[in-house]
Amino acid sequence: MGHTRRNDKEAEVIDENLRRVYQDMLDEKVPDRFLDLIAQLKSQDDDGSATGGDAK
Repeated sequence: MGHTRRNDKEAEVIDENLRRVYQDMLDEKVPDRFLDLIAQLKSQDDDGSATGGDAK
């Protein structure tokens, strides 16, 4: 039964590490080049919707 206890502790350590890595990724700043690309795409979308036409 000690084996199960060790597995529980190992699982807890893995869970904590995964949560920490995930949170670190959420806290990362979005690179400026991505923000620039998003702005360009939004600009293109706004230009297309201003004419009222669909690109089909």
